[in-house]
Amino acid sequence: MRPKKVRIVAGIGAVVLVAAFTIVAILLRNSPTGVIFRTTDQIAMVAVGVLLGAGAMLFARPRVRADADGVDVRNMLGDKRFNWDDVEHVSFPDGSAWARLELPDDEYVPVMAIQAIDGERAVLAMRELRRLHREHESR
Repeated sequence: MRPKKVRIVAGIGAVVLVAAFTIVAILLRNSPTGVIFRTTDQIAMVAVGVLLGAGAMLFARPRVRADADGVDVRNMLGDKRFNWDDVEHVSFPDGSAWARLELPDDEYVPVMAIQAIDGERAVLAMRELRRLHREHESR
């Protein structure tokens, strides 16, 4: 499962950022301010746009994969595998933006791939995760 709406918004945002910085870089040469901009300044401006676009694409990175043995959670900056033995509950707290895996000692891991904004897709993903968790507990 991957978030749908956030991926679309992140992709559009990344394209807009790169395009905006590219347009600014092109227009930078013709600035009436008296400042002299060189080609390296224009290249740097495009590079800043690409870096910001890449940063926006981090929001499209979350993913969750589950099987009978455990669940792989990949959020924006990291990924980790959890065995079902280590997961106490799979929850989606009221008012929360995304789901989470509840671990021992009151710890939890956010599952950013299942987001409230995705509506029915999030409900189906939660049902599947909970089903796999229940199957493991019954063994």
